[in-house]
Amino acid sequence: MTLAQRTTLATQEITATIRRLPAPVREFASQIPVHYEARPPAHILEEGFPDDILGLFDGSAHGEELSAEQPMPPQISLYLDNIWDYVEQDREAFVAECAVTYLHELGHFFGWDEEDLEARGLD
Repeated sequence: MTLAQRTTLATQEITATIRRLPAPVREFASQIPVHYEARPPAHILEEGFPDDILGLFDGSAHGEELSAEQPMPPQISLYLDNIWDYVEQDREAFVAECAVTYLHELGHFFGWDEEDLEARGLD
């Protein structure tokens, strides 16, 4: 499957996932841009993230003001080649993992740490 096909599948799944969220959460989620990239860019790796990272939330969490350390508005990146590799090129697993990874990163927007996410099955 090509990157373009994976991007289409991921976009469709994230759109459907957002539609299934409760209305108050959906309102916030629909305002956070989602970027679909093959792999994390060099500057992300230079920050110490592993090269097989599946997704990343960047920006200030909900309720926090923009700061000098986080001047960008919130955004989520999904690294589709990494997700594809993680699910061992299984189409159905890819779609499901895109949703889980998106919800994991959205959880960071709401201020949840890794422990909170794990407790919700989003690890």
